[in-house]
Amino acid sequence: MDIKQSRPVLTVSQLNKQARLTIEERFQLIWVTGELSNFARPRSGHWYFTLKDTGAQVRCAMFANSNRRVQMQPADGQQVLVRGRVSLYEGRGDFQIIADQMEPAGEGVLRQAFDALKIKLADEGLFDRDRKQSIPDLPKHIAVVTSPPGAALQDVLAVWQRRFPILKVTVIPTAVQGPEAESQVLNALNAASKLAPDAILLTRGGGSLEDLWTFNLESVARAVASIQIPIVSAIGHEIDIAITDFVADLRAPTPSVAAELMMPDGQEMLQNIDGEFRHLNVLMASQLREHQLTLDKLNLRLVSPESYLQQAWMRLDDIASRLQRSAGQTLAGANNQLDNLGARLSNQSPSFALATAKEKLQRLKNGLDSGINRHLQSQTNSVAIMARMLDGMSPLHTLGRGYAFIRDNANALVTKTEYAKVGDSVTAQLQDGTIAATVTGITKQTNPLSQTDTDNV
Repeated sequence: MDIKQSRPVLTVSQLNKQARLTIEERFQLIWVTGELSNFARPRSGHWYFTLKDTGAQVRCAMFANSNRRVQMQPADGQQVLVRGRVSLYEGRGDFQIIADQMEPAGEGVLRQAFDALKIKLADEGLFDRDRKQSIPDLPKHIAVVTSPPGAALQDVLAVWQRRFPILKVTVIPTAVQGPEAESQVLNALNAASKLAPDAILLTRGGGSLEDLWTFNLESVARAVASIQIPIVSAIGHEIDIAITDFVADLRAPTPSVAAELMMPDGQEMLQNIDGEFRHLNVLMASQLREHQLTLDKLNLRLVSPESYLQQAWMRLDDIASRLQRSAGQTLAGANNQLDNLGARLSNQSPSFALATAKEKLQRLKNGLDSGINRHLQSQTNSVAIMARMLDGMSPLHTLGRGYAFIRDNANALVTKTEYAKVGDSVTAQLQDGTIAATVTGITKQTNPLSQTDTDNV
């Protein structure tokens, strides 16, 4: 037996193919960091470059369908982080990486943290489809958690005005990046949950991985997962993926798409109502024709069909009446719904609340003025009564009735005969002046109140 014929012999192509299959089976998607060199961008749109460090280098290729999603401008000398699969170019036997993502190397730590948290939350079941809540088809109230100055809010409001402006939209402002973003987003989600809307939209515009990092934090992800209200996550552009996208009940690629998914199309609803009305009319006409044909056949079969025709016409009129009422009720219901929605929108205007407040303020002012006037009048009456009482008690009033006050030399009042003696000089005070006198005699009275005579002075 020939020893040479017993040995397995491979062609170069077979060897390179088996090497490629072995390498691709051993290495799945990997992340590699290094310095860009020999960067080439041919007309095909594909990228070819080398990743190197101080000890080694490896060839890389990134095809056009992948590199168009790269948000950086690659150039030789840049430190980058590349994700791809390890392979072998069979034609030359070149070991290489087929890349599908590229980003600055500074994002490498964030990317690793992102992947680690994604695996952790997935293992806990927070991404499971069976825990997702359905977004209501016809919501009455939506809360939007975002940054007011951002373009994302303007996109949402534009869709709202175009599709369903009678829908109540409450904006919960929050920072979406920076040191205060985490606490503000958590507070905003809590505030939105307390409003009990039909759904919550968590959104912001695009940016780098670092810019979007608030929505890759574990605290924010668990807050989104814990809310018992359907949440739609629309973070960044279509190519951006955040952890909140996985835990939310629905992920939208952009803020505008999120708004379209959450808000019904008012014009489409009106068109559907109009179509249903036309369908009812067609159905009614068809049934009327069928009943007419039935009546015509009976008329041919009956010798004296008058009574049967009368009954048939009555049934026909009844059916037509019911169909008309049904169509009218359907249309009236739709119109009432639209009217109610329009009234709710009008009631949201601050002019009504302002007019009500002004009216209430005027009523309070009128009541206050009336109360003050009543109080002043009461006080005026009390003062007049007291003045009359004081006037009646005044000594001058007593003098006006013919009485006089007698005072001694010490200007003390002489109220009893025992307070004076004959020869004393006294002064009698009358209503219009005083009289100086000398006591010439004193007569005591046993009952002064019954006597009308005066002392001799």
